[in-house]
Amino acid sequence: MPLFVIGLSGMKIYETMAGAVPGPYKNCTNVHISSVPMLLLLSFLTLFVCINGSPTIELGETTLMGLDIPTFQQEFFGGIPFAEPPLESLRLKPPIPMALSSLGSATFNATSFGPACLQFDLPLDVTSEDCLTMNVLRPAGTPANAKLPVMFWTYGGGFFSGASSTFNASVIVAQSVARGTPLIYVNFNYRLGPLGFPQGQEAENLGALNLALKDQIAALQWVQSNIGTFGGDPDKVTVFGESAGAIMTSILFLNSPIANLARAAIFESGSQATVALFTPERREVDWENFVGNVASCASLATSGNTFSCLQNASTTEIFEGILASIAEATEEFPWDPVIDGPGGLIPDLPSVLFRRRQFARLPFMAGTNLDEGTLFTPTTINSTQEIQESFVTMSSPSISLATLQESVLALLQLYPDIPALGSPFNTGNDTFGLSPQYKRAAAIGTDLDFLSQRRLWIETAANAGVPTFAYLFTQPQPELSPALGVEHGSEILFVYGAPNDTAPSSIALSRIMTDYWVSFATSLTPNDGLGVPRPEWTQFTPKNQAVIQLNGVNLTMIPDDFRAEQTNFINSNPVIWHH
Repeated sequence: MPLFVIGLSGMKIYETMAGAVPGPYKNCTNVHISSVPMLLLLSFLTLFVCINGSPTIELGETTLMGLDIPTFQQEFFGGIPFAEPPLESLRLKPPIPMALSSLGSATFNATSFGPACLQFDLPLDVTSEDCLTMNVLRPAGTPANAKLPVMFWTYGGGFFSGASSTFNASVIVAQSVARGTPLIYVNFNYRLGPLGFPQGQEAENLGALNLALKDQIAALQWVQSNIGTFGGDPDKVTVFGESAGAIMTSILFLNSPIANLARAAIFESGSQATVALFTPERREVDWENFVGNVASCASLATSGNTFSCLQNASTTEIFEGILASIAEATEEFPWDPVIDGPGGLIPDLPSVLFRRRQFARLPFMAGTNLDEGTLFTPTTINSTQEIQESFVTMSSPSISLATLQESVLALLQLYPDIPALGSPFNTGNDTFGLSPQYKRAAAIGTDLDFLSQRRLWIETAANAGVPTFAYLFTQPQPELSPALGVEHGSEILFVYGAPNDTAPSSIALSRIMTDYWVSFATSLTPNDGLGVPRPEWTQFTPKNQAVIQLNGVNLTMIPDDFRAEQTNFINSNPVIWHH
């Protein structure tokens, strides 16, 4: 199993629970924010979401019946299909936009999220292949001509898990209203695992690569066509996401119509090559493992002619294949985006495209957490040899094993076996009862997969004149294991207004971060002067390479030069690392 693999964080922010509600709310659905710690007035609330008098939207000839959320003075419309169900003959094919006429001319129940897409870590009965749906959260009473800015979220989850229903943006929308810059929040589901990211030569031959990225584009196209009806402005869409969601969103900057679909972006802990990029044939064995565990298609697993059979298999069979493919994978995250060649969404390695200046020039914010690599580093690692062996899977026809090994040895020299230099950073010689090699490996993973990629991306864009803003999230996480430090994904709760501890610095930082994000989405700068008083977040430029340190007791701009020698080495020959 390789060590440095990335792309997780489908973090649950809330869940809905239907139940009887007494008194005047007897016709309401009980929505309980049950997995957010009680830090804000808006946390651990029971919301009474009334169905009588529901908000409505006329979408084509269909009336969408939404949910009124009086506690937040918001309206929710969920589970709206944006593409035809990718079933049977449409399975393993690019999404087909859903025509409004397909919703019918009657009433559509938009009072809840649609089911999550098929995945390995949820029971089959709570997921569906018919999962390509949108969700819209807006301030109550927003008229169709309001032209509010839109924040469009893509969840993470390693490309094989995650769901839009696990993110509650009520605090974001409420804070946007309170500060006088109201906006609309949108998120969606995309296909996961082998259904979203088919691997192998057959998928390439049939043009079936990176289907989940195409789902994302289809969802953004739906926003362009329909968000005006909800009171949003299709010309003011900011795309943002975390981990796999940030990776997917940043990939759209390489060769997609993103400039026609959004005006800005925010990337949390993910850049185009945070997961090393390969051509599709590299994971042929993963595709064969998947098909080999779909009962009716198992005999065709190595035939190179599997799609027709898979399109006729039952969902239960497909689900069993997904489960087995994860269990039998030689990598922790086997279903990643792939290089799909000229005309594709990833025509070449990002570093190659950066040198050619082939990328969209939209303003963006981008950052990483202090200890991104800890979550992906085995706590059992205890030797330099294990670290070296973790890189073996990065060899390829274009990068020989000998060349890779030489580069790994040079990399290791930049990360000496000194615990005080390892990750979690700033923890001295404490090894948390683990081998010192754990902190060494976690530091390498943090820089190789996250920090170096954020730097390569933002420096390339800033040198091309793109307005950019960089951050480093360093807020301590006392609720986590000390061995994880400020781990991957820990900033999400702060952005969504519900930090995971009651420290005043955490509560204050969360409000400030939400304001930075909302300010950028509504005015293309985090410094609109509205909302919570906060330091100026200066623009990252070739002459001002600085990041804002997001820390409740030390919120300040700092030079972007920490561990520069290490990331400069990584970025000096990015092709070695499939960046």
